Amino acid sequence: MSTQSTCSEGHTCATPEILITCFAICGKEKREKMKYIFLVFFINLLPQYPGKSLRRDDSYPKTFEDIKNEIAGYSDIAKAIIDLAVHGKAQNRSYERLAVFADTIGPRLSGSKNLDAAIKYMFSALQEDRLENVHLEPVKVPHWERGEEFAMMLEPRNHSIAILGLGSSVATPPKGITAEVIVVASFDELHKRAQEAKGKIVVYNKPFISYGETVRYRSQGAVEAAKVGAVASLIRSIATFSINSPHTGWQNYQRDVPRIPTACISVEDAEMMSRMSFRGTKIVVHLKMGAKTYPDSPSFNTVAEIVGSKYPEQIVLVSGHLDSWDVGQGAMDDGGGAFISWEALSLIKDLGLRPKRTLRLVLWTAEEQGGIGAEQYYQLHKENISNFDIVMESDEGTFKPSGLGFTGSAKARDIVKEIMTLLQPINVTDVYDSADGTDIDYWMRDGVPVDT
Repeated sequence: MSTQSTCSEGHTCATPEILITCFAICGKEKREKMKYIFLVFFINLLPQYPGKSLRRDDSYPKTFEDIKNEIAGYSDIAKAIIDLAVHGKAQNRSYERLAVFADTIGPRLSGSKNLDAAIKYMFSALQEDRLENVHLEPVKVPHWERGEEFAMMLEPRNHSIAILGLGSSVATPPKGITAEVIVVASFDELHKRAQEAKGKIVVYNKPFISYGETVRYRSQGAVEAAKVGAVASLIRSIATFSINSPHTGWQNYQRDVPRIPTACISVEDAEMMSRMSFRGTKIVVHLKMGAKTYPDSPSFNTVAEIVGSKYPEQIVLVSGHLDSWDVGQGAMDDGGGAFISWEALSLIKDLGLRPKRTLRLVLWTAEEQGGIGAEQYYQLHKENISNFDIVMESDEGTFKPSGLGFTGSAKARDIVKEIMTLLQPINVTDVYDSADGTDIDYWMRDGVPVDT
């Protein structure tokens, strides 16, 4: 049987002894303190207590009723994990760990000294937590720096435009670019107006639909603008709203297309220029960007384990990415996911539990640049892909949990639904239709169950 789950990860269950407790609840306490409650998602968790095996023998259960009964037998262990995370000594622990980490290290851009410091910090912290097989796996990662950035509307009036250069963007000439603007709402509109776009700065004012749909304008906007002869592109931030706050992110050039400078602008400025354009007003913008791309830098994926007692070669992988963009602390993206994944191992260790399969934590590097660390990890380990029972990633924000994303067969889904009943005490029981994630897509494409 193969099972997949979707939050961000697909899930293959070779056996049904799956105990799921994967979580990040973020809420407010008195005095504005933030409270994180962490649930762990794990498969084939031990009988912790001697003589408490739920199987009559070592073969797989024959009926779904057998599977339900076996899952129900883990209710005491599930309760122990929940109690430790929510009420016990682990309450708020992951939040406090994350707060110290983010305050100490700060932004962690691929190729930066801060990312190096973050990896060294986590390597020591995982050793101090007495996890097993703590080690670093080498990776080559992109090294891009944004440099000076400046944009000013010159016509129809002077107005400073807040911008954030997109990852891998080229620089403008030293004196910058001054050009008329063309505002479009889609790639289709851009190509219909291709003759107008030549020699201009393309502004994309694409309202947010969903991340998957709208992010194409950030990742492909410069290429599509360059194809019609534009000299630069400015993309409305991929967000539902902003307070004069543009968002950054990675973008991709194509080998056979000229590389033009590209940056994100705020929702407000994109809307303003769209209104001006609709009225037929001429818009002129001066853009200056000093971005630089350096040779790839050495980095590492950070790994720790709790080795399985019965099937140590079989892997249940939990993960988050350690890198971030350079304009914030990366506490949400993806510090929270990385520290939730660490907490999963900490909770099991603190309870003296020993999973049957190896529980492996991987803190990816260079996710923001397109999952570079995860891809190199996959290439290194794919020859043993049959040993990976499930690969999980937390990278969708640390909010109050409501359930689990899952991708897999109908039978597998039924099993996951039963597992989720163990989380009824904290009302986290939903099972959603799909899972994806930049760092786990490589495994999912090969049929390994994933979960987010």
